[in-house]
Amino acid sequence: MPGQPSRPTIHVPGTTSHTIAPRNGHREGTLRYLKAGTGAPLVLLHTVRTQAEHFRHLVPLVSDRYTVYALDLPGMGYSEIVPGASYEEPAMRAGVERLLTELDLDDVTVLGESMGAVLALTTAADLPDRVRRVIAVNTYDFRGGIARSGLLARLVVTGVLAPGIGPVVAGVEPKAALRRILQGGLGDKTALRADYVDELLQVGSRPGYPAVARGVYRNLPSLIAARSRYPEIKAPIHLVYGEKDWSRRSDRAATKDLLPDAEYTLVPGAGHFIALERPDVLAGLVNAVAS
Repeated sequence: MPGQPSRPTIHVPGTTSHTIAPRNGHREGTLRYLKAGTGAPLVLLHTVRTQAEHFRHLVPLVSDRYTVYALDLPGMGYSEIVPGASYEEPAMRAGVERLLTELDLDDVTVLGESMGAVLALTTAADLPDRVRRVIAVNTYDFRGGIARSGLLARLVVTGVLAPGIGPVVAGVEPKAALRRILQGGLGDKTALRADYVDELLQVGSRPGYPAVARGVYRNLPSLIAARSRYPEIKAPIHLVYGEKDWSRRSDRAATKDLLPDAEYTLVPGAGHFIALERPDVLAGLVNAVAS
């Protein structure tokens, strides 16, 4: 896998690392995922600027009832970076669908957080015969997003997207700045562990990763556009929001209006990264319907 660091600095207990090769004739890279446990398949989809290890605390809580697949989305984590690749929602969704189809997964529960929540929902719309249930955590389908983390986040995102200097800004990621931006998505700031920040920085140093970061931020509007797919979903849906998520009440109401039959949980005190703060809440929702 070109340009990949040797290995993650974090090991999620009980997991093994695997890859899915690109399909012939397609412009796509190798995908990496973590696997653990036994039982019906549970696919975990991470947030903007993170990776499969985002679910390090959730996986051990659910792997006795599910076979867990935590995916590194295209170009992120340790999935291959393909020069010139698209990071629009349909391209990232195609990566998720490769996991389900290449591994021939059926009766799948898909849990996604943030960007991963949108991809969980649109994948369910595309693959109704494979997806049995969706747990969508803090859907990233509204304007502003990570820029609502604080002034520093707004400045960084603006710089990354700026013509000319954007690639330079995307390639500069001081540890203190990354930590502060991510903490802006947490109610409990201590939930962001130092070793996890170090792991994210290692991934961010991969050759070509600044282009991935810029591509993801430039194409966040495609996540908003993907809301048009929500009414097509046939599977049961559970919407989960942190009380202190970046989304506003109007953002959540707009999503709920598109998914009127969805169950709804508000997690008191939690922010955007519930998998880091309250993995017990997510595990409870997942395990409650384990077959």
